[in-house]
Amino acid sequence: MFCSTLVLPAPGHAEIRFEVNEAHYHAAGAAHGSVYFKMLDDAAFYAANSMVPDVFMLTTQFNLFLTRRVTAGPLLAVGQWVSGARRVLIAESRLLNADGEEVARGQGTFMRSKIPLASLPGYAE
Repeated sequence: MFCSTLVLPAPGHAEIRFEVNEAHYHAAGAAHGSVYFKMLDDAAFYAANSMVPDVFMLTTQFNLFLTRRVTAGPLLAVGQWVSGARRVLIAESRLLNADGEEVARGQGTFMRSKIPLASLPGYAE
């Protein structure tokens, strides 16, 4: 349902591209809040997890600020690690429309799990 493309340009940074269509709309004809959350959480998560080479990170808290209505078209979620290195990391993300306008912003905390990355599909070497 959320087919997207992920790029990790540098440690602590993530970019996710996603195309919104009518399947993602709520009853009033715009993207449902779940789309905003999914994109922002994933971008912040990958930015944080790119700083941790051995285990999977878990979202423990996430705040959203929805500022613009989104209809059909491309979105870019940009995530950036903010602080933390041991147990809990903080990362933020921005969601941009095709014109480069910010439509939403998020910030979350991510905690180390006991799940080795190497044990997960897509992470094993």
